[in-house]
Amino acid sequence: MRAILMLLVIVVLVGIAAIALGYIDVSQTRTAELPKIDVKGGTAPAFDVKTANISVGQKNEVVAVPTVNVQKPH
Repeated sequence: MRAILMLLVIVVLVGIAAIALGYIDVSQTRTAELPKIDVKGGTAPAFDVKTANISVGQKNEVVAVPTVNVQKPH
């Protein structure tokens, strides 16, 4: 297993060295082009949403607050 892995690493390194030193020249001969797509028709979905009515307001209210007495021990 190690021998196969080492052989693969050596082959990759030799390939990189060959490209870097100019022994192998890779050049693009044709440019890539995306396919043309024609979209016709169709509709977006429609929704009917009913929500509850919420009224927001404010009013003055009197709130009873208890009094707290703090005594220090003598």
